[in-house]
Amino acid sequence: MIEVARQEYPDRDTLMRDLAALVADQLRAAHATHGKATLAVPGGTTPGPFLSALSEADLPWPDVRVLPTDERRVSEFSARSNHRLIAETLIRNAAAGAELIALHEPMVGSLEKRVQAVLPLDVLVLGMGADMHTASLFPGAPELAAALAPDAPVVLEITPPSQPEARLTLTAPVLRAASVIHILITGPDKLAALETALADGPAEAAPVRAVLTAPCPVTVHYAA
Repeated sequence: MIEVARQEYPDRDTLMRDLAALVADQLRAAHATHGKATLAVPGGTTPGPFLSALSEADLPWPDVRVLPTDERRVSEFSARSNHRLIAETLIRNAAAGAELIALHEPMVGSLEKRVQAVLPLDVLVLGMGADMHTASLFPGAPELAAALAPDAPVVLEITPPSQPEARLTLTAPVLRAASVIHILITGPDKLAALETALADGPAEAAPVRAVLTAPCPVTVHYAA
């Protein structure tokens, strides 16, 4: 059985506000130590309120680099773009001056250099699907084993059979090397998936296990 810290909240609004405050504190600490801070965040609809709350935090945002944990192979102006979601919810208000690193580079090699320059991640926030994927590490994707490997490249293109387009994702070694990891989940379906993922088994069957077993502090934040 995988052991991780778990925090349950009375409602989703409280979860989003409290997680934003916690992440802001951790970014301040990273900045105080390094003079810079790197934050990776998920796309999708669930984290939107968290990102909006974080956008109002009092931080040295011009020294904060923000990047998506993964991105769909779509235009950055597409409604399905994680870049667009992050730009519209986080890179505004007090956080308008933060540097948002796009994962839309057509050539993965060029993108790798840009991402490598801001690693390691100081704070990593991830979501998780009911299928136990995280970032774009999807069960059943032909590239999953390569993305989970200790010698995986920084960024890898993934073609999950369950998804309508290819994706780019930060790979397991990059995610596992973060200084601190938060996993944000809501709803009973994802809670049930988490319980399955916490059981012993291969990461290929439940890719979120790759981060649940990371050597850094990992906390799961849940609200119904």
